Amino acid sequence: MEKIKEIVKKRYSQIAKEGTSCCPTCGPCGHNATEQAKRIGYSEEEIGKIPKEAVMGLGCGNPTALADLREGETVLDLGAGAGIDVFLAANKVGPGGYVIGVDMTEEMIKKANKTAKKYRYKNVEFRVGEIENLPVEDNSVDVIISNCVINLSPDKLRTYKEAYRVLKPGGRVLISDLVTEGELPEKIRRSSAAWAGCIAGALEKRRYIETIRKAGFRDVKIVSQNTYEPEPNGILRGKITSVKVKAYKK
Repeated sequence: MEKIKEIVKKRYSQIAKEGTSCCPTCGPCGHNATEQAKRIGYSEEEIGKIPKEAVMGLGCGNPTALADLREGETVLDLGAGAGIDVFLAANKVGPGGYVIGVDMTEEMIKKANKTAKKYRYKNVEFRVGEIENLPVEDNSVDVIISNCVINLSPDKLRTYKEAYRVLKPGGRVLISDLVTEGELPEKIRRSSAAWAGCIAGALEKRRYIETIRKAGFRDVKIVSQNTYEPEPNGILRGKITSVKVKAYKK
């Protein structure tokens, strides 16, 4: 478990330092971060309303688009990275709301905090922490969002139990993530590069949904999905699906 976390942390630390990435879930490499962000669901208007430093082209969807965020709500972003979804959420909840971004990669948090300070965001906060052990109080958050991060966790049930803990009663999650259609080949599961690339850690779709239910959530529903083809003619063809899942705390 710790080895997996170190592999993931190393990759995203490098991305934070270099300011560039090759996002395996956004399509072919070589596109700039803005174009990658558009490919996974962010509109040009949304990108234009947040700091350019927060747009790194990472993820597999746009959770803020489906989370129905309201003014005054407190939002938590699991695996916030450079803060793209935190800043988008901050615009939606307004000055009376608050958005917390948690990420285990210190370089990402430093980058996000620097951006927040530069652009004078008063309703955001970034914290270093692991999503399996959130540095957030019980029953304190209205909404949890996350973008292609929970698949990187080696303990997804614990992650969703933590999400349940910090949500207020009746609170909701809207998660963009990758799942598999059937089981992945063993050589993929054991690949460090595939873990860091958000593939090896993905759960089979039914098992993923059941994990969320097991953590205590109700009304668990896939609100949209699309198949991702990392290798049109390879062993992963038809195996990887990007899902947006919504669920509520009882």
